[in-house]
Amino acid sequence: MGSRGGPEPSSVRLPGPWTHRDVSANGIRLHVAEYGQGPLVVLLHGFPEFWWSWRHQLTGLADAGFRAVAVDLRGYGDSDKPPRGYDLWTLAGDVAGLIRALGEPEARIAGHDWGGVIGWTVAALHPRLVHSLAVLAAPHPLAMRAALATDPRGQGRATANYALGFQVPRRPENSLRADDGARVETIMREWSGEAWTRTEDFAEAVARNRSAIRIPAVAHCSLEYYRWAMRSQLRAEGRRFAAAMARPARMPVLQLHGADDPCVLQSTVLRSRRWAAGPFTHHLFDDTGHFPHEERPAETTALLTKFLRG
Repeated sequence: MGSRGGPEPSSVRLPGPWTHRDVSANGIRLHVAEYGQGPLVVLLHGFPEFWWSWRHQLTGLADAGFRAVAVDLRGYGDSDKPPRGYDLWTLAGDVAGLIRALGEPEARIAGHDWGGVIGWTVAALHPRLVHSLAVLAAPHPLAMRAALATDPRGQGRATANYALGFQVPRRPENSLRADDGARVETIMREWSGEAWTRTEDFAEAVARNRSAIRIPAVAHCSLEYYRWAMRSQLRAEGRRFAAAMARPARMPVLQLHGADDPCVLQSTVLRSRRWAAGPFTHHLFDDTGHFPHEERPAETTALLTKFLRG
């Protein structure tokens, strides 16, 4: 057990064909699971998960001839959980530092949810490090900003359904940890397509994520992402970030999205095309929610492989 009653951080080092190791980047220690040899693909997870959400793609991409590296983001899993640094400037710096620490001049990035938002940010702030960008269930940060302003009954309402409740102190953290992380199951069930929720794969994903959210400090750190995003909208820092993100991504971009995603609307995702100056491909999965890489693992891996090879 962890020092405050939760699981040990090392409990996320789940066995498999991959190798677990620690990498120093941007002043912190990041835990990664790595498998395969070839061009580097960095896989960035979202909320409320950890590196293991990419389990299907780790093996699939390795088999396709890539060096696949799934990382626990800052504050998650067995990575460091410092009290600060949950702004997108710093989170993008973590990924940029990781790519360099892995000994590569550039990487292909695939990100889901918050990992996708971070991917867009790395592409804007550190473009020379990004060969191509695949984004799942995540719009460009400025696309989300625009949608919240112009579509309050659509994207505004969808975001408010979860993000507003995360802004108050302590109560959301307690809710995520209570009853052995039962709220994580509620979130995943509400955000997923119905077909996946009836599978053993979903049950296993829920169990893993319920345990991981109870690692000391993870619940708090994961919510700090949302708190910075919301509060920065009203601060000078947010305006500076928006100006920095206005630079369009010139590398190829693939967007994968579930038609039944209740968190991010397809109309919001499609706004992202404005900030993609290079080749832009969009694929919509029918009968799929917020987790296409887990709900449709074979199809997602095939689309990613084709895109990354291209």
